[in-house]
Amino acid sequence: MTNIALIEDDIELKELLEKYLNFQEQFKVVLSVISAEDFFAKFMEIEQIDILIMDIGLPGMNGIEALPKIKQKLPNTEVVMLTVHDDSEKVFQSLKNGASGYLLKNTSLETIKESIEQILAGGSPMSPNIARKIVDHFHPKPIEGQKELSIREKEIVLALVDGLSYKLVADRLKISIDTVRQHIRSIYRKLNVNCKAEVISKSYKGEI
Repeated sequence: MTNIALIEDDIELKELLEKYLNFQEQFKVVLSVISAEDFFAKFMEIEQIDILIMDIGLPGMNGIEALPKIKQKLPNTEVVMLTVHDDSEKVFQSLKNGASGYLLKNTSLETIKESIEQILAGGSPMSPNIARKIVDHFHPKPIEGQKELSIREKEIVLALVDGLSYKLVADRLKISIDTVRQHIRSIYRKLNVNCKAEVISKSYKGEI
């Protein structure tokens, strides 16, 4: 039996998921709440949670904020985001914070069931257009009129996305800080941006 928890503030959807999953002989919904705060107040009453299905747009603490706290308390629980949000930044932040899967709310109940089975088999289910965003992130198409970054410049962008300072970027790539600054100026010029935040935003959107 696979124990499943739900965090969803859309009551109608939450009840539908709960009813459908409980109807499957291999699943049991052991906790169903409308907020992350409710989850933290009640999860210790549950002996084991194998899968947690969670929305992002929750009242109070949102799903992305709750993710690392949940993974800290329940490291063996697999978390699937079920949300209306399909923008790249939320997708990548969810995955960085510990999500094992990312599904949109227009996903059919049968596909949600198959996604849970996929996770139990070691997979990471994604809605098709979410998977496409991830592919585009690693194989982005330059925006028309935007110059292609060099391999070194792309390495620096990845370091910036990881939150590294110029000094740490230099340490990672074994180059001087002055060289990092030269590359940064070139990156800004090629991308037509003025600050690091804009570079990171373009990276999340798959525009680099």
